[in-house]
Amino acid sequence: MINIQPVTEDLFWIGGSDRRLALFENLFPLPNGMSYNSYILKDEKTVLFDTADAAVDDQFMENLKTCAGENGLDYVIVLHMEPDHCALLESVLTAFPGAKLVSSAKALQLIGQFFPTLKEKAADAMVIKEGDTLCTGKHTLRFVAAPMVHWPEVMMAYDEVSGTLFSADAFGTFGAIDSRIVRDAEAFCGEFLSEARRYYTNIVGKYGPQVQAVLKKAGGLSVSRICSLHGPVWEGDLSGIIGKYDKWSSYTPEDPDDTVVVYGSMYGHTASAADAAAALIAKKTGARVAVYDVSKTDLSTLIAEIFRCGRLVIFSPTYNNGIYVPIETLLHDMAALGVRDRKVAVAQNGSWAPSAGAKIMEKLSAMKNMTVSEDMLTITSSLHAEDMPALESFAEAFAAL
Repeated sequence: MINIQPVTEDLFWIGGSDRRLALFENLFPLPNGMSYNSYILKDEKTVLFDTADAAVDDQFMENLKTCAGENGLDYVIVLHMEPDHCALLESVLTAFPGAKLVSSAKALQLIGQFFPTLKEKAADAMVIKEGDTLCTGKHTLRFVAAPMVHWPEVMMAYDEVSGTLFSADAFGTFGAIDSRIVRDAEAFCGEFLSEARRYYTNIVGKYGPQVQAVLKKAGGLSVSRICSLHGPVWEGDLSGIIGKYDKWSSYTPEDPDDTVVVYGSMYGHTASAADAAAALIAKKTGARVAVYDVSKTDLSTLIAEIFRCGRLVIFSPTYNNGIYVPIETLLHDMAALGVRDRKVAVAQNGSWAPSAGAKIMEKLSAMKNMTVSEDMLTITSSLHAEDMPALESFAEAFAAL
């Protein structure tokens, strides 16, 4: 049952993967499961970086006890107190009562909230802040504050000897770990990109300015390896990873000319109109157009696509004199996650009193720097031949934004 994977000669992954979990945070689909990463540094002092989720309790504790060995643990460093990483903290400190707890002051407050039995242990903890260091023997760990990436207590740890950045939730990805914990950084922008983007945009996306601040700090470090709390360890040329995070956190589209068309449709008429518009937009812009049914596509995928593309078209039927509910939910998520700086067009459908479009426009106007086409398309029940000039004008105006 033991599954310990070396990262370097003295750094080891001792986490676990849960392939049975259907939804992360009971929200986001996990077709390939989820990994929960924890690391042990075996130096003159033995250091544990974070714990794991309760779902991998047995696996993690067996890995931990085996890897720590007779020397046990000297330090337990808490970089992030979210339950998928701190759930086993009490079990660890019970198994290794001599270990010194190391965390930020804010994390200590959260430890007391999650684990009232650890208040005495927390009172004796080593409190760390920006720029503090911890020497473990051959290695020196320097701590980097990363508040709101994506919780207020988050710290990162940088090993000045190996160039390893223990990045908490940053640079993570959805998905269980396969046979290799250490992957070439190029894979982040290849086979892992879709799930890394979906993870960032939905979990961290709201906190772009805070991520930008941390990227500036990381720019002053010579990072050769990133150890995230989810997904693989990244080694090699990290510029691609940093570049993606820079775009995502500045709300800069990866593909500024690409369009994502999102529609809601009760009986297929709005869907047909959206498809017709997508074909015209592709022809007029010469760029890729992706079309999604909001009722069948998970919100996390739609948000990831809206972050990727520079252009967005929304088709909504009028429902109860308002916005079709799944479209309204998408707009709520877009606002909550800070979507901005996109070019948008809106189309509405209604059999007797189309009114969804104006309400969508109002919600878009509350988002930052959204360039919205003034040419709103209105369909009454279904698209017909006499509607084609209006559709042509709609696509032309959108292409010209």
